[in-house]
Amino acid sequence: MRAKSVRWSKAPEDQREAWSVETAQCVRDVINPRYRITVVLALGCGLRQGEVFGLSPQDVDFERGVIRVRRQVQLLNGRLYFTLPKGGKTRVVDMPRSVAAELAAFFLQCPAVEVELPWGGPEPERERRAFPLVLTTTYGNALRANIFNVEVWKPALAKAGVIPMREKAGSWKASRKDGFHILRHAYASIILEAGESVVTLARWLGHSSPTITLDHYAHFMPEAGGKGRAAVDALLGEVPAYVPENLALA
Repeated sequence: MRAKSVRWSKAPEDQREAWSVETAQCVRDVINPRYRITVVLALGCGLRQGEVFGLSPQDVDFERGVIRVRRQVQLLNGRLYFTLPKGGKTRVVDMPRSVAAELAAFFLQCPAVEVELPWGGPEPERERRAFPLVLTTTYGNALRANIFNVEVWKPALAKAGVIPMREKAGSWKASRKDGFHILRHAYASIILEAGESVVTLARWLGHSSPTITLDHYAHFMPEAGGKGRAAVDALLGEVPAYVPENLALA
């Protein structure tokens, strides 16, 4: 086992599960109308929950059809703060026209509210920055993931039939795989099944390498190799009518 030619076996790839389009649409339609846009942004652009909570109208470019993901809202030890997206990098994601239309309508109904929080961590001594946020509570505060998940997200899952309805004074019976992040997985599955490149998806998701995207989502790519076979067939032409008996075609 000390020999350099021996390699430890690799752990199974960390493949992600995704909802069907029908399930995602159902959750979008039954969630509290004020927060419908959270599902639209996660399902339509692949934003993480904290990135949705930290989105500002200033980050939305309707003319170019893109969203600039510049910050997220995080919660630590009961305190909220702004910080850069995961990995410490900002990114630009494509904004489909359907998402743009929903955002434009939402901006008219719910004007942004400026929120000031520490930057980079929850410590009071940190520099504070203020941004107009697309989403806030009815009191004008930044959203807290723990409260949102209990009071908005899980009730929507129950209405959609994803999880059982909560018994009185009981806790929600939801598995980790049904968290808000599953919308991001559904987004990835939709993009790959549509034939978009892994490199493009990796850029939109904010992955440091397309390898990470492949490890997580390669199983969503339909008929792997199909395009390559079609390209070769187009180059070489039709298969000859006569094929020697000793040549087996797979």
